[in-house]
Amino acid sequence: MNKLFKKVMVGVVSVAMVAGFTAGCSSNGGSASDDGKVTVGVIQYATHPSLDNCYEGFKQGLAAGGFKEGENLTIEFQNAQGDVANADMAAKNMVSKKDNLIAGIATPAAMSAYAATKGGDIPVVFTAVSDPVSAKIVQSMEKPGDNCTGTADVLPLEAQIKMIRSFLPDAKKIGILYTTSEPNSVSHLEKFKQIAPNYGFEVEAVGVTNASEVAAGAQTLVSKGVNCINNFTDNNVVDNLSTVLKAANDAKIPVFGSEEEQVKNGCLASQSIDYVALGKQTGEMAAKILKGEEKASDMAVQEVTESSPVYNKEVMETLGLTLPQDLSTATVVSK
Repeated sequence: MNKLFKKVMVGVVSVAMVAGFTAGCSSNGGSASDDGKVTVGVIQYATHPSLDNCYEGFKQGLAAGGFKEGENLTIEFQNAQGDVANADMAAKNMVSKKDNLIAGIATPAAMSAYAATKGGDIPVVFTAVSDPVSAKIVQSMEKPGDNCTGTADVLPLEAQIKMIRSFLPDAKKIGILYTTSEPNSVSHLEKFKQIAPNYGFEVEAVGVTNASEVAAGAQTLVSKGVNCINNFTDNNVVDNLSTVLKAANDAKIPVFGSEEEQVKNGCLASQSIDYVALGKQTGEMAAKILKGEEKASDMAVQEVTESSPVYNKEVMETLGLTLPQDLSTATVVSK
């Protein structure tokens, strides 16, 4: 009897230990808890207006999907301050806290979230990632494959080059400053180089690795005789836009932005994407995942390709330029 009792007790204790271990390791990744409340981690790679707009839109999208801060939603927001190590640490902390979902705003933040959650059950959504396939966070745009999906800001490069030609009919050389470690910038540069010759431009590109090199990179472009500088959605470059503008202003050449906020801050013009709308679309996708209506792995990456021309009248007049006839419907923006 004693031996039988001991065997039974060992079995009960073993089952209890396994059950307790399983409960301790499980998470509600991808779905709300029993009371309908969720915690969403958000990693924004850097502080600049387009990414700020994405974050605002993301919250709007969550609210439209039924998740509102102070009611059934807690947002754990972390700004990586343009540092990949910070983004990695934030993502790992969110995983350890078992957040229900993690959002990455901009390519480096999305890559950090993807790496930290890979193999687990916490879904990732991203926004402001121009080429998620090149960034290796999805297998394809149509079938992401892993527990990660979101929205891509595909820049209208040809429309941008047409705009540059309209403003600068005699220009020959466009300067590009880009960060070599940002896949979206590398991808955009390759496409830009393919299109530019069709409009009579050659492209002079200078790669940088960190913020401290941006000013010198801009000066290098100027020294090579570029007629203008064109920005992509390069987080490092945009985060240091003031140094690019200084070099260009001293040389009396324009800088063309990749979205409206850059134009407000001193660029001449842009074929602009609405980043609030981009973020909202991402938030709506996240809400569907949190409600269990969709799985991130099955949700196609959504691309935003529509753009509208904007220009800074004060900058245009300072440069002695006039608004081209084919851009007569462009929107004037200012800070």
